[in-house]
Amino acid sequence: MTDIKLDDLNVLAEEPLISPNKLKKQVSASLDALQTVAEGRKAIKRILNRQDHRLMIIVGPCSIHDSQSAIEYAHRLKELANRVSENLLLVMRVYFEKPRTTVGWKGFLNDPHMDDSFNIAEGLALGRQLLIELTELGLPTANEALDPVSPQYLQDLICWSAIGARTAESQTHREMASGLSSAVGFKNGTDGSLEVAINALKSVSAPHRFLGINHNGEVAIIQTRGNNHAHVVLRGGTDGPNYEASKVSECEHRLASTNIPANIMIDCSHANSAKDHKRQAAVMKNVSQQIARGNQSIIGLMVESHLNEGNQAIPSDLKDLRYGISITDACVDWQTTEQMLLELHDAVAPVLLNRSSTDSLSTQQSA
Repeated sequence: MTDIKLDDLNVLAEEPLISPNKLKKQVSASLDALQTVAEGRKAIKRILNRQDHRLMIIVGPCSIHDSQSAIEYAHRLKELANRVSENLLLVMRVYFEKPRTTVGWKGFLNDPHMDDSFNIAEGLALGRQLLIELTELGLPTANEALDPVSPQYLQDLICWSAIGARTAESQTHREMASGLSSAVGFKNGTDGSLEVAINALKSVSAPHRFLGINHNGEVAIIQTRGNNHAHVVLRGGTDGPNYEASKVSECEHRLASTNIPANIMIDCSHANSAKDHKRQAAVMKNVSQQIARGNQSIIGLMVESHLNEGNQAIPSDLKDLRYGISITDACVDWQTTEQMLLELHDAVAPVLLNRSSTDSLSTQQSA
């Protein structure tokens, strides 16, 4: 019987990973970085609680693959953030992990050198270092929580987290999100269904106990209090976009019927733009008009943006990689991003201060 092998029949190798605590000591955050995170989280939660009239804008590359271009982008974004700070809170999209429908590059943490070397330990260290540099600039950061282990390494540097359309239905991700220290946006399902996101919002606000790892890297039973700062992200679906006023109104009523605050973010990309990055500007303009006409529920938008327009495949020779262009979803370029956000800032300025509180909004929708 001892010769019968039943475990790890498809596992080729194991490599121990540094613990979260040890990595945080090796790549330690400065006081300035931590202050940015604390202030960014506070501002986002105040927006969700309707104590801050601004819109939050999650903007940046579809995914990070190059620290240099990310830092250059961040410097430009910080300058723009200062210009629009009266009405917009700009949060840089710093996505290190990419969900794949089948196979493909899984992101900076998984394969930082884009050569199938899969040096995850180095990816975690490089990712953490980049987050520190960005937050030291004074930029709040956003990240997709895709792998349930990576938040223990990076969450102390994240101001807002996303749970994507493919994982919003996952019990593992809902439990994980219930313990995240940042606010969390849940996207609607890939088919456009709101049910997945609404069920996720119910789940994430509740306490949970589940298997995970602690800061020492040990397997542990994690107990959470629930996350009260979760909201829905409308990203469209196979049946079309859902950013228009009728779809937003439907979402408002669905949230009100389940006693969930009507906090809605609009993703200008993905199915809402029919996967055409150039249509993101039209989506944002439509949303700004809804707000100008009196919409009370839209609290933010998401934009996929990089230094240069479009996207590119990873070349066989990485020397041929074009600088500042996405290697996943196509993005609008910096000039377009700047124009979009300046126009949004001006369009919503006259009405944001007069928006309703969360309590009065819920009363209006229930009536």
